[in-house]
This record gives sequence, structure tokens and C-alpha cells, in this order.
Amino acid sequence: MLKHLLVVILMVLVTSSLAQEPPVVKSKNPERVAQDSIKKAEFFKTLGNGYFPIGFFDLDLRYLIKFNQYEGFRTGLGGVTNERFSERYRIEGYGVYGFKDKRYKFSIGGGFRINKTSNTWINLSYTDDLQETGSSSFLTDKRFFTFFEPRLLNIDLFHRHITKSISLEHKISHHLLSETQLTSNKINPTYDYNFVLDDRSFNTFDLSMARVSLQWSPFSNYDLINDRVVETKDGFPKFTLQFTQSFKNVLGSNFNFSKVDFRAIQQFIHKNQDVTKITLVGGLAMGETPLTHLYHAYPNNITKETILQRFSVAGFNSFETMYFNEFFSDRFSTLQLKHFFRPFKVSEWFKPQLVLISRFAVGNMDNIERHQGVTFNTLEKIYSEAGLEINKLLFGFGLSFAYRYGAYYLPNFEDNIAFKFTFNISL
Repeated sequence: MLKHLLVVILMVLVTSSLAQEPPVVKSKNPERVAQDSIKKAEFFKTLGNGYFPIGFFDLDLRYLIKFNQYEGFRTGLGGVTNERFSERYRIEGYGVYGFKDKRYKFSIGGGFRINKTSNTWINLSYTDDLQETGSSSFLTDKRFFTFFEPRLLNIDLFHRHITKSISLEHKISHHLLSETQLTSNKINPTYDYNFVLDDRSFNTFDLSMARVSLQWSPFSNYDLINDRVVETKDGFPKFTLQFTQSFKNVLGSNFNFSKVDFRAIQQFIHKNQDVTKITLVGGLAMGETPLTHLYHAYPNNITKETILQRFSVAGFNSFETMYFNEFFSDRFSTLQLKHFFRPFKVSEWFKPQLVLISRFAVGNMDNIERHQGVTFNTLEKIYSEAGLEINKLLFGFGLSFAYRYGAYYLPNFEDNIAFKFTFNISL
């Protein structure tokens, strides 16, 4: 518990120091004041997107410091060149070191823009890093920044991947983003795992894959500000769809499988300023799919005996009572309901917020016998948990409580309870 608290406090200090307002020279000249105001707004917009601008280079804040169960502390530097370097070309990359696994990881790449109006880029990259087994991300999500990702603290099941990729980013319209990616991957699980297929066992494997991702925000509003298109209204619902295809025998690829991933987010703002948020996620994997590329349903509970030993950081969209590596699926769906009450104005500086939460998950898996060395359950029945959060009690910290009930209720009462702290910060 103390270790997790120290990690978050350290991250708070880093984010607070980086989020300090830059000094602005006072001027009575209205033109100068307007220019300073624009520069200040651009600075905070860049910072809010996860970058700290340094001349022609934007430092990527995601790589400064992180923590997980496999690497321990992970620290390094990364970033991307900005328009001061070139409006047409960019170079990006990062290098990090894990103190527990004692390994360096890195990525190097770049891109060139072929159309400014549609913000169309062609990108190339080479990456040698770790990825959580069973995780599934959308390509378009990398354009949206999360300053702190609580689930990372507790993850311990990773596979190493060496990935060569070429991708095409294209804004079909203001409301529709797209990205297409071709990759060649060498996968090496860091745990004892074998994928058995046609009387052959694989503990490492190669994959050649194509992915197409679309993000549609039909109700957002956009305006032209300073010759740039800026989202002025974050409209809902939002939809994301992604298709993945692995090709056997292409560039030495071992397996042939397909995946379809979908996400819908709806948000209702009530007259009393309460907010209700609904998130629906689904995934389907078909064919010869290894465990590394299946689904885990976003667990966030450590396998330890007592509630206090499991005390850690609650995630934003994770199942707080579901234990890591407890369930895997080749088809699954989750539904999350959150109701945010209007903050209680106790004083000007103390405005805690109550959030009520319900989460549900269902899934299944064919050909379980293919996955050797890892023990897990499936989600044929509906997994249910309910809870609440009291956020922003002190310096962005709050408390979270969740209770597991229904078909997957555990015999020992306290094993169904998750008590954690939350962390929310806004720039």
C-alpha cells in the first residue's frame, strides 16, 4: 500500500512541476497582451495533450516515470518534433529503462504529411518494448492523452514485442478520424506460456498484421481558430471501430486470425449539473489467436489475501474487484455506468465529488486447450460489480469502494471487496 502511495505522490510532484504556469511579461500594449494570451493558451493546450514544448521539440510526459509489477519503476525520455522543426516532417521516439527487469526499451520513428487540410500523415516506426497480455487498444486513441493511468501500477503479465510498422493517419472529416497500420511483430511472452496448434507448440511467434481504426464523433463541434480546426464542443455519443487481420505465411507470420473491436461512449448532462456516462465495449477474435492478442476485460485487483494488502489505485474504466489474469476471452463485452453528482461546494478549495458506478462483463472462449502454462477462467455468465468513489478529497486524491456480486461471487466475503484510493488531476 505504501509503495503505491509513494508512486502516485511522486507522479503528482512531477505533474505539478510541469503544469506550472509559464512567466508572462506584463505589457500595456494590447497587441502584445493578445499575443501573450495566445502563446499561453497554446502552451497549456500542448501540455494538456501530454507534451511539454521545448523549442522545436515536444517532450512526451508519458515516458518520464511509470511503475508496474514487472518492470518496477520505468523511467526515460521521449518526444516528437513540432512545427517549429517542420510543418511537413516529424521525428519521434523514446527510450526507457525498467529497474526491476533491468532492460532498456525504445522506439524510433518519423512521419511526413502529404495533405495539410485532411492532416494526412505516413508514419514509420521500430519499437522494442513490452505490452500487457490481453490488452486491446484502438489506434486512434494515441491522439488522446491520459496524464495518469492507474491500472499500470498493478499489471504483471507482459509480452515483449519487436514491431516494425508503417501507418497512414487521415482525417476523413472533422468528425471522423482514421488510421491504417501494417506491422511485422516478433512476440516473446515474459511468462511461461505455450500456444499449441496442429500438434506444434509455440512459446515465441511472429505475426504480420493489418489494422484499420475509425473514430466517429458526430455531435462534436469544430471552429477555425488561428487557422487551425479546434474542437469547441465535446459531443456525445462517440463511436470507435477497429478491424485487425493477421496473415499466416506473410513475412514469416505463424498464425491467421481476425479481430473486431468496438466502443461506444454516451454522456448525459442533467439540469442539476449531474453527469451520467455510459461506456459499451466489445471484442471478437476469430481464428488462431494466441493469448497475447485475446481479451482480459480490464481487471484491476491484486491477488493478495486481505483488503488492505490489495489497497492500491482505482482505474478509470477497470473492474476493481476482478483479479489480474483471472479471466480471458476470445469474445467479450463490458458495460459501465457512472453517475457523477455535482461537486459538493464545502469551500472554495474543497469540492469533493460523489460517483456511483455499476459494471458488467460477459464473454467466452473456444479452444481453451490451446493455451498452455497459464490458468484462467472464462466469462460465460455475467460478471457484476457496483461501487462508489468520493473524488478530490485532497490534492486530487479520493477513495473508491467496489463490491463483487452475482454469478462470480467468491466464497470468502472480503475477497469480493475492493477498497482503493483514486487520483484525478485536471490541467
